[in-house]
Amino acid sequence: MSSLRTSRTRLVAAAATAVLATLSLSACNNGTGTQDEGSGSSTNSSSAAPSPTTASDSPAPSGSSAGTGSSGAGSAGGAGSAGGATTPAAGTPAPKVPASSGKPVTCEGSTTKTVAAPLTRPVNHMLLTVTNTGSKSCYLYGYPAVRFGEAQAVPPVIEDSQPQAVVTLKPGESGYASVNLSATDGSGANGYTAKSLTVYFQGRSGNGSVGTGAHPSLPAKGVYVDDSLKVTYWQQSMDDAVSW
Repeated sequence: MSSLRTSRTRLVAAAATAVLATLSLSACNNGTGTQDEGSGSSTNSSSAAPSPTTASDSPAPSGSSAGTGSSGAGSAGGAGSAGGATTPAAGTPAPKVPASSGKPVTCEGSTTKTVAAPLTRPVNHMLLTVTNTGSKSCYLYGYPAVRFGEAQAVPPVIEDSQPQAVVTLKPGESGYASVNLSATDGSGANGYTAKSLTVYFQGRSGNGSVGTGAHPSLPAKGVYVDDSLKVTYWQQSMDDAVSW
């Protein structure tokens, strides 16, 4: 009788154990316990380290410093480009020729520089170059009244050389006239060697000279002149001057 009770007790205990095991397996497969643990772990991880993608996709607030900085940089670049287009390059030399100011005046010795240069072609010719060194434009009226050495008479002008308009020199510009020193065929008379030259300037009326004369230097050996000496009218270009 005692052994029978013991056997029953063991059967009941085994049955109870089996029921508990079955209940435990049911709890594990119901999709709640373990899954909740995983969800909790995932939530904690997201809170600790936000996704970089989520952060970069977030729109910047209106008027944020990032947006303003980008716009400002663009504006600064545009201003710099415009400034570069209108600002002269550093080191650009300033014009040395003075600007013309006021009404034109008559060219004369004090506001011009005159150079006399003997020419090889045409032979027995000399080129006079007058450069305006003043601050106003000036008129070269008529023709140069030249005086070689101690000569008293002013040589005649070649009438056909008269230009259509009065020669006008802006500051820094030059006008020209040529001088036929002597006959090329030796037919000239009363020849001599001159070692000094004075050039006088005519006024608008053409009667006499105005202002001061110019004293261009001559070659050390001088220049030979005779009574065929004559001059051209003042010309705007060198080519026109030496064509006579």
